[in-house]
Amino acid sequence: MPVIQAQIQPQLLSHLQGPIEQVGAKDNTGFLHKSPVVRYRAISEERFVLSCDLASENNASISHSSSLYEHQVQWFWQPRVLSPLIPLSHDTARRKHQENSLWFDPITVNDSGTYLCTNRKKFVNIFVDVQTKKMANCSANSTSELDVVVEQAASIACPGKKCFPHLQRSPVKWHKNGIEISHQEDRPGLRLRSDKILLRPAYDKDHGVYVCDYMLIDNNIQWTVRTIVTVNIITKDTVNSPTVLDPYYVRTLEVELGKALELKCRAQFGFEKISSSSMQWYKENGKNKQLVQQQWVHPKGLEGEIFELILKLTEVTEEDLNSSFICMAHNSIGTSTGVFKLNRKTEKVKFFLVTLCCVIIILLGLFLGSMFVYQHWIEILLFCRNYMAKDETVGDSKEFDAFVSYAKADSPEADLVFFNESQVVKEETLALEHLPQVLENKYGYKLCLTERDILPGGAYTDDIVSALRKSRRAIIILSSRYVNGQAMFELEASINSALEDKTIKLILIQFEPFQEPQLLPHKVKKALRVLPRIPWKPSTSPTANKKFWKTLRYRMPVKHTKGTKVGWSSFFTPLVDKHEKSLQEKAGLREEI
Repeated sequence: MPVIQAQIQPQLLSHLQGPIEQVGAKDNTGFLHKSPVVRYRAISEERFVLSCDLASENNASISHSSSLYEHQVQWFWQPRVLSPLIPLSHDTARRKHQENSLWFDPITVNDSGTYLCTNRKKFVNIFVDVQTKKMANCSANSTSELDVVVEQAASIACPGKKCFPHLQRSPVKWHKNGIEISHQEDRPGLRLRSDKILLRPAYDKDHGVYVCDYMLIDNNIQWTVRTIVTVNIITKDTVNSPTVLDPYYVRTLEVELGKALELKCRAQFGFEKISSSSMQWYKENGKNKQLVQQQWVHPKGLEGEIFELILKLTEVTEEDLNSSFICMAHNSIGTSTGVFKLNRKTEKVKFFLVTLCCVIIILLGLFLGSMFVYQHWIEILLFCRNYMAKDETVGDSKEFDAFVSYAKADSPEADLVFFNESQVVKEETLALEHLPQVLENKYGYKLCLTERDILPGGAYTDDIVSALRKSRRAIIILSSRYVNGQAMFELEASINSALEDKTIKLILIQFEPFQEPQLLPHKVKKALRVLPRIPWKPSTSPTANKKFWKTLRYRMPVKHTKGTKVGWSSFFTPLVDKHEKSLQEKAGLREEI
């Protein structure tokens, strides 16, 4: 530590020039020889604190919490009169700067002398006389550290009152953590009585550093005797053994051979005033158990404390893979353990490839499954309906499964062909041949055909309405001839019957594109607009248009017959003749679904 010889260094004078002028000092060092502003007596080998404040200021605080003070306040020390002035700019093992204060832990006889502090606005000249306990006639039973059990009554005595018994003394002034006790009004149950602090009862927040000051006169000189007592709030010793939090029971880690590894053990210990607690790491390989690391711990928290012990392996070996690493936590009550086991880490690239393949397979499976469901949606619905849905035809007193309505041959356009030159299929062929051949002969449905099932001689309108009421569905084959001919009556009668009887549903077959006439009844227009249509595609074979028949089959009522059971094999046969499926057919099926 540098020493200032003869005169104060110029840079130091620049800091002290203002305070020197305030006291009227005309020389560089004369102000050091004036009477000290404050005189303290301290007891050797005890903690002690100096505050950069004038005694006349009567501050309620002996330390300021602002960090600005720590950078602004400068301390200097003169061990003896006329000796060199020593700047105290750095902390040491026993002396530390804290805010505007200078702490000694502990102070010794050799620390006696004059202390000068400045904070750029003022300087304070303090003389400290450090005496041994024998010189100060201190009682042997004085204590500077006190343990108080939480939630129990306690008293804190000033250690300095046990010293200088032959001199007259003033009452004690108390500070806790730098703040005067009389100003701590938010602490109920705390009382000052006979220079003691009474706690009724003690709380956790009563923990801290208590500074007690009192004045005495010795040889007509006034001194401030300052002593410190540290109060520790404790609880009763734990009655439980410690708990290892991590590893909990047995924990397995994946490691790489040849790499460094840290094993962290965390354990919860209960409070112990006189602790015999410890943590150990053991390495166990077969019957061989070896202590590899140990640490003693002292839990001081009222709720106990959590401690960590880290075992560092510079390189993981094959022997480590075959060993168990045991963390043991021990106190005076008992012991608990946790175990780490090491496994060889799977190669990252291999694990990544396996994971990637699994993800691709899953996504491909989902895509193919979605495509299958999309393409075979009708087949799936028919399969579920065939085995799970209730037969709609049982007990409904209906005679027919569907009434077939189409443009009759006696219409003016009866001989027109509705497809290109290679097509010879007319509406009559679809209604009178194809529908019965597939729905009746293959699937067991019963259709109502006017030429076959309605006896001639009756009123046409009454016969049609009666046939509709006896049917579960009404199949309407729409075409240009149909919407412009007499058959429109049958469509209107079907709509009225469906509105009256909820069990009757309409099935519209789009035989050919057509333009709706302007003079159509409102109900008919609405039905043609909202009801789905099944497009018919011309074919020389009535069963070649598979999508049409599957969709029509789905629209028909659920009916369990021998024909339907036998016909189910056709729904799940592999797809054939894919070249015959056009984009128009796929779009039509998607619309119907």
